[in-house]
Amino acid sequence: MSEPAPVAEGHTPLSLRVSDVHIDYEVFGDRRAGLRSRFADRNASGRSLVHAVRGVSFDVTEGESVGVMGSNGSGKSTLLAAIAGVLPVTSGEILVADEPKLMGVGGALIGSASGYRNIRLGCLAIGMSADEVDERIDDLVAFTELGDAIHRPLNTYSSGMRARVYFVVATALTPRILLIDEALAVGDRHFRRKSRERIAEIIGAAGTLLMVNHSLGELANYCERGIWLEQGEIRADGPMDDVVAAYSVDD
Repeated sequence: MSEPAPVAEGHTPLSLRVSDVHIDYEVFGDRRAGLRSRFADRNASGRSLVHAVRGVSFDVTEGESVGVMGSNGSGKSTLLAAIAGVLPVTSGEILVADEPKLMGVGGALIGSASGYRNIRLGCLAIGMSADEVDERIDDLVAFTELGDAIHRPLNTYSSGMRARVYFVVATALTPRILLIDEALAVGDRHFRRKSRERIAEIIGAAGTLLMVNHSLGELANYCERGIWLEQGEIRADGPMDDVVAAYSVDD
């Protein structure tokens, strides 16, 4: 479980510290057999252990924007989920200065409820009072630019429409630590521009952004620092242009 991050005396305060983090999980060749095996035989055939993250360490200071890149299966989303407190770490430590807000295309909203209802419920879930939601709801709905579709069930939305709902909920309270897993890649150009402006406000208020995306262009648009994660290990960490160049050469 995530705990408060330390403050380095005489330096910019830390928002996040990841110290020698390892994350392992089990996979089964047959999902049904796998479920039985969990209860009957821990050494059953078809069971394998995946070492998704292997001894990762880095610090992120307040006001930093960090983009995480890597090939499919490199551990990017797993690491982000662990920082958000959604997944446990096998070993190591994750310290945070405030509760991270995770936004992803697979975010936990209610498919059968309308976009409007999901915005209300999402804002309440992140700690806004009912009065605060009432005061902000019209502006939040307007930001999505979904028009009458805001009253349709979320499960009728395209991925781009869903991204708009996730974004307004995740950024409604100007989080100190915002984690984004691919979600902005599916928004259109106009929405991405608005999102960048909103994220710039968050960073300007000493907020921190950690973003996973397969699009190097998107990472460069949002982030100044890059981390290249491959096979669960950090290959490079530094200015975004330098890390993108190293990653592109390897690719």
